[in-house]
Amino acid sequence: MTTKESLIKYWKENNICSDEIIKVFKKIKREDFIPKLLKNEAYEDRPLSIGYNATISQPTTIVIMLQALELKKNDKVLEIGTGSGYNAALMAELVKPGIVYSLEIVKELAKSAQNNLKKANIKNVKIFNKDGSKGLQEYKPFNKIVFTAACKEIPYNLLEQLKENGILLAPVGLYPQKMLKLIKKKEGVEIQSLGDFVFVPLQQD
Repeated sequence: MTTKESLIKYWKENNICSDEIIKVFKKIKREDFIPKLLKNEAYEDRPLSIGYNATISQPTTIVIMLQALELKKNDKVLEIGTGSGYNAALMAELVKPGIVYSLEIVKELAKSAQNNLKKANIKNVKIFNKDGSKGLQEYKPFNKIVFTAACKEIPYNLLEQLKENGILLAPVGLYPQKMLKLIKKKEGVEIQSLGDFVFVPLQQD
């Protein structure tokens, strides 16, 4: 059985993420963002079902993505796919006093994420129950945009909601997906691949 400590040891030994991300991982309790029945599996390094065809990603995947996003204090972040609210909570701590706008298409998940964040005393996340594929026009531009569900194609339509030098991170493709990091530059878009990952497909209206 994996523990919080063994995960942190593995990440440190393999230089997977920054000390700042580890500090936030220690602070936000993953067990508070999953179904009660799965509490004992909170720190297993695999995705866990949260119902409604959604999962909470495996811890190592989450910290790899947080590292790739290069989150900074005061960043304004758009997350597509709130799920349980766990990833939004971690990002909120990393960008504080910045803000995370998170979109969740499943009404029940949006509501339970809201409750989870309230219990964790996270105040700088705003959740919207809507289709995330169109982004959040009224709050653009964002410093960072992250998809926590798989897109069939690169979501180029959301680049106009991203600031210059901003980062968009998304798992793209069918199975497995490529985790793509898009950096918006004045002269165009730089695309980097972080390798193969497996995510549930993005739900759309």
